[in-house]
Amino acid sequence: MGDPEPSIVERGPDEAFFTAADNIVLDELFKDIKDVKAGSQPSTMEERASLKLLENMSDTKHPDFQPTVFSTWDCNLADLNNKTINSIRAALLRNYITWARTVVRHETDVIFLTHIIMYFCTSVPSALYLLFGNFTYLHAVIHLLVTVWYSGGFTLMMHNHIHNNGVLAKSYAAFDWSFPYILEPLMGHTWDSYYYHHVKAHHVEGNGPDDLSTTIRYQRDSLWCFLQYEIRFLLLCWFDLPKYFISKGKYNLAFRVTCTEFSSYAFLVLLARWQFKPTLFVFLLPFAIMRIGLMIGNWGQHALVDDVEPNSDFRSSITLIDVPSNRFCFNDGYHTSHHLNPLRHWRDHPHAFLKAKSRYSTEGALVFHNVDYLEITFRLLTKNYMHLAKHLVPIGDQIGMSQIELAEMLRRKTRRFTEEEIKLKFGKK
Repeated sequence: MGDPEPSIVERGPDEAFFTAADNIVLDELFKDIKDVKAGSQPSTMEERASLKLLENMSDTKHPDFQPTVFSTWDCNLADLNNKTINSIRAALLRNYITWARTVVRHETDVIFLTHIIMYFCTSVPSALYLLFGNFTYLHAVIHLLVTVWYSGGFTLMMHNHIHNNGVLAKSYAAFDWSFPYILEPLMGHTWDSYYYHHVKAHHVEGNGPDDLSTTIRYQRDSLWCFLQYEIRFLLLCWFDLPKYFISKGKYNLAFRVTCTEFSSYAFLVLLARWQFKPTLFVFLLPFAIMRIGLMIGNWGQHALVDDVEPNSDFRSSITLIDVPSNRFCFNDGYHTSHHLNPLRHWRDHPHAFLKAKSRYSTEGALVFHNVDYLEITFRLLTKNYMHLAKHLVPIGDQIGMSQIELAEMLRRKTRRFTEEEIKLKFGKK
């Protein structure tokens, strides 16, 4: 083996696909690293302009306000409002943004309407043509590939939808309630199961021992343990979720999730008996891919769990900066911030992180740069801790640690908890 690769502290941040907010956050963290290495204390956030800048970007009354319109590129509202720019493109965007801000619930969230329009203009007609028109394998494969590409953004849009009871303004409440029932099956979801599993179970339990997607009973760098985790979710989610609600005395939720889950399965079976080949590419394969992807992602989000205080949100989840999950999936990389406040608006996560960064530091939270959840799962299962350590942005006491020490620290956080430890640390009887 050669020498370890230089860490992010030694070489600086990678040139990756920053969002403006991620750029601000990462710049602040590197200032802290430089301060500590120079022998001084990190500055408090109240002394810096970064918090105010992030606030202004979400303040509709401020000149620096920037709604999020697209995932793949940033749209500067000030440039579009410049009357000297008279291009057709600028005029169309100005009119679209002005109208869209009246349709979405939060004026920052123009992108949600952009996504909904995109899905109804591409996925829906494509699926209808495959089912009722002329089926070809070329079209079917392209449709499936586009669906897989869409699935991350759609799922995290629905993540915002289920946590906040919608994403559109009250005047569009009927459509806001109904459009998920059209789009969810096309993107691999069964009706309402994401809501029941994620909001009513996962966030209630917080990766604790009763969480159906908990990782603590598994050795989290073991491929065999991961396969057990994945297969259980694939084969038994329909059974485990109602059983969980019954065990908690929530019989109404158990009945509702059983109805929605089995009605989804009945819908898929009827379609498959009618038109198997289109159903395979439009519904069944997206369903299988989505279920696999959800657990790969959750494993990456909750694989690194502190062995001393595993019930801490700071120590049982992670924060990712400058990753596709932030640009394409509405700041999903700020997972610790989301667990600290599940109702926090997605645009507020960078601001909340910076405001509480001293607490993140003292709690020993983990912050990574330019490595997303799927890759974290892959690197853990291949036990490539040096690669993960290379992408760790050290905060607090981590700043003085070598890359090898950081890698060993990460390795310790993947250890399986015994039932005795679970009883002791989580107060289980």
